[in-house]
Amino acid sequence: MTSALATISANPAENLKAVLARIEAARNAAVAPGSETRLIAVTKGHGPERILTVLEAGQSCFGENRVQEAKTKWPELRARFPGIELHLIGPLQTNKVREAVDLFDAIHSLDRGKLAEALKAELTRRTKKLQIFVEVNTGEEAQKSGIAPKDTVAFVRHCRDILDLPVVGLMCIPPLDEQAALHFALLKKLAREAGLALLSMGMSDDFETAIRYGATHVRIGTAIFGERNT
Repeated sequence: MTSALATISANPAENLKAVLARIEAARNAAVAPGSETRLIAVTKGHGPERILTVLEAGQSCFGENRVQEAKTKWPELRARFPGIELHLIGPLQTNKVREAVDLFDAIHSLDRGKLAEALKAELTRRTKKLQIFVEVNTGEEAQKSGIAPKDTVAFVRHCRDILDLPVVGLMCIPPLDEQAALHFALLKKLAREAGLALLSMGMSDDFETAIRYGATHVRIGTAIFGERNT
């Protein structure tokens, strides 16, 4: 397959159209795609002026990696575009849980028991519809967060059945030096064992492979917005 980064336009709206077409083509080619594949346009490192072009093109689902960066951009954008759905796809510190629950509609990075307890305490205080994905460290990399594959099903059951958290799916980021397909297959297997329907997997370089393995959410930034600002 052509690299998602091979033909990036300077116009994010044009790139969005191309990515959506590739998602549809990948779904049509897949033997068993997910029930749907939602595009999360990842805006980390990109300012409102670039995000606006994609909003005006009809994209409504976006992802941010950090609570603090999201706070600087999204309240104003949401005031102008009330249908926005915002996903936190990066790590979450327990002291940022209240702000995260305020800002986001979905959190893709539940990765430890202490964070699960903090989310439970915050959600008990309010009525908030929130989707939570458990992050799985499929490569068992020491430098990465996430639940080990062997512990994933038990962790999901604890969060969902004991803490009553709204856990809907699993998320992973495969190691850079390994075949992504192996990790997507593992995540799909773990989700099936845990009784979860949603799979957040696949980024700009590998989202078509992820769709082949049933991704319901793909997190794409560079292929839409280009290289992010430092």
